[in-house]
Amino acid sequence: MSTPRQTMTGATLDVDRTDPAYRAWLKEAVRRVQADANRSADTHLLRFPLPEHWGIDLYLKDESTHPTGSLKHRLARSLFLYGLCNGWIRPGRPVIEASSGSTAVSEAYFAKLIGVPFIAVMPRTTSAEKCRLIEFHGGRCHFVDDPRTMYDESAALAVETGGHYMDQFTYAERATDWRGNNNIAESIFRQLRLERYPEPAWIVATAGTGGTSATLARYVHYMQYDTRICVADPENSCFFEGWTTGDPDVTCDCGSRIEGIGRPRMEPSFVPGAIDRMMKVPDAASVAAVRALEGAIGRKAGGSTGTGLWSALKIVSEMVAEGRQGSVVTLLCDPGDRYLDKYYSDAWLAEQGLDIAPYTAAIETLLRTGVWPS
Repeated sequence: MSTPRQTMTGATLDVDRTDPAYRAWLKEAVRRVQADANRSADTHLLRFPLPEHWGIDLYLKDESTHPTGSLKHRLARSLFLYGLCNGWIRPGRPVIEASSGSTAVSEAYFAKLIGVPFIAVMPRTTSAEKCRLIEFHGGRCHFVDDPRTMYDESAALAVETGGHYMDQFTYAERATDWRGNNNIAESIFRQLRLERYPEPAWIVATAGTGGTSATLARYVHYMQYDTRICVADPENSCFFEGWTTGDPDVTCDCGSRIEGIGRPRMEPSFVPGAIDRMMKVPDAASVAAVRALEGAIGRKAGGSTGTGLWSALKIVSEMVAEGRQGSVVTLLCDPGDRYLDKYYSDAWLAEQGLDIAPYTAAIETLLRTGVWPS
């Protein structure tokens, strides 16, 4: 072959693509990733209890039941298939990812599945449990103090090691087949088929890469549904500002306290033109909502679930006020046991200066009276 050259993702084109040994490795790697999907049952659609006379059903798509425990399992599987089929992931060479944790856990799982090394570039503040899970699946954690440096650090590591920088923030929206193929959107609508409101009025997502909201919105448009897509954005994140101002170059100076979502820049995988609405959610409201979820259905979930649930409850209150009936869907993104030292710790809340009492009271008032406090 010619002299190896560097690609935009850091991988060097140093493998003879016609080599029978490489083609055999590639076929086996793709088979293993696809077999993982074939072994996995679909995730559950849980009901959040609301007063019956409202005529509104609220559901949470429970993505925590994937083998690696989060919504990011779907994304990691798609990214690995995308990287393998593009010839970017090669035998013996590491996969590197910039991640706040959950994507890295899932990618470490798939890297181990196909037998390649994995390095996660993450903020130093990432929860200890996520770091443990990455290492459990054979990955290595590489920490940065400033979340804004994750991208450059990941690309540099790919060059240094001759590996592949997966770059979920660029490729999430294109690696997933948004027309169907059992993506999260198709799954939601299939599971709602026998419910009293099978076509939801709203689906609420949160944005880390923006890939999930892009998949949901594109599928809804493709299938010609009337469902609207809302994206909930936490503090210290640029998606809301970028969407409202139309400025793709907005940035912010600090990282999100809600792990897995919120970014210091508008990510390339976020597709603002596809969605219908955005809400800015205070971090204290996200924590109040996730604790209310535990009280309602007995399940702990991560902070990103709380961000989406807060917005979904706000939409429910608007439907009650307007006398509209129908269904609303949001996501249970990952389990709360990854965050016992954060969102379920009163000491952490005090350290962060977060007072969840007003937001807890607002949720209780809504569920008792149907009125959202001003």
